[in-house]
Amino acid sequence: MSKVKIENLSKMYGSAWAVRDVNLEIGEGELFALLGASGCGKTTILRCLAGLELPQTGRILLDGEDILSVPVEERNCGMVFQNYALFPHMNVWQNVAYGLVAKRYQASNPWLKFLIICRDLKSSLTKDECRQIEEVLEMVEMISCCERLPSELSGGQQQRVALARALVTKPKILLFDEPLGALDVKLRLKMREEIRKIQKRANITSLYVTHDQEEALAVCDQLAIMNKGEIVQQGNASELYAKPASLFVAEFLGFNNIFAVRHCEDNFYEIAPNFILQSTEVSGEKFAAIRSESINLCREPQGVNSFLGTVKSRTFLGQMIKFIIEVEGIDFQVNSLRSDLSPGNEIYLQIEPEYVKIIND
Repeated sequence: MSKVKIENLSKMYGSAWAVRDVNLEIGEGELFALLGASGCGKTTILRCLAGLELPQTGRILLDGEDILSVPVEERNCGMVFQNYALFPHMNVWQNVAYGLVAKRYQASNPWLKFLIICRDLKSSLTKDECRQIEEVLEMVEMISCCERLPSELSGGQQQRVALARALVTKPKILLFDEPLGALDVKLRLKMREEIRKIQKRANITSLYVTHDQEEALAVCDQLAIMNKGEIVQQGNASELYAKPASLFVAEFLGFNNIFAVRHCEDNFYEIAPNFILQSTEVSGEKFAAIRSESINLCREPQGVNSFLGTVKSRTFLGQMIKFIIEVEGIDFQVNSLRSDLSPGNEIYLQIEPEYVKIIND
């Protein structure tokens, strides 16, 4: 297992900063996710780590060694692309074997290189290497599809082959560049569980780049949220989900109800005149954030933070219904399983104080 440390990494394209003074550490065997919208700099960091981009400043340490001057082919990084990048004329076995053959080719003298080019892939490898390929194909459950071409595979199967190809060379670090972006929703849910399981079984330090916050929370050990080339908050999934450090992070992680508030006293905050929210947090900050799924709908007031509101709209989302409910002139978004409410109905909103998060700007 390897450890990665990135120090003060900065990269410019023209006059614009793609990444600016980024610092992060990826522990041994850890799956670390970079999360952010398109253009935030997350893929640039991954490409700098792979050696595909050269930063203006900073260092990238792999097991304590600065690898910025190390060529791409010598960094021993495995990469899983969004579009899989499989060779269409090679079958599954040949696609997975290619990395090992390329390694052997790179280390050979000119005469052996010529022999490798002239021979088929299988005869260029040792018995141990062939067994290694079979073991990896079994790990990703593709051993039965060895003779198939990529065009004969589903999207999920192609993704498994791409993952096997990255694993077979036993890389020091595994890089995922939005690997599930080309899959449909159902397959994406299945594959993120598979990637997590396979990565843990292989026990390889990994960096996972995605714009999907649910995907990042599901697969990672640690994650960092990026905005405009900078890391704005990092930690484990539960920490970030429970305590966003800024409005940007709160909105990005799905806090649908964010209000400017005035701190009254202790843990009480005023949203509007005579409209007071109670939180478990005591802070002088000026914003309250509440998730739409953290609000209960009741026919009668229930404990603290119970407010009578009027349903303005309802939208059927399949698993639940999204309501817009007006309380004292303020709109709340509420996701609920209740199906007995229609626009114009009155209903009480009840919010447990622990779900009222107080954040800064």
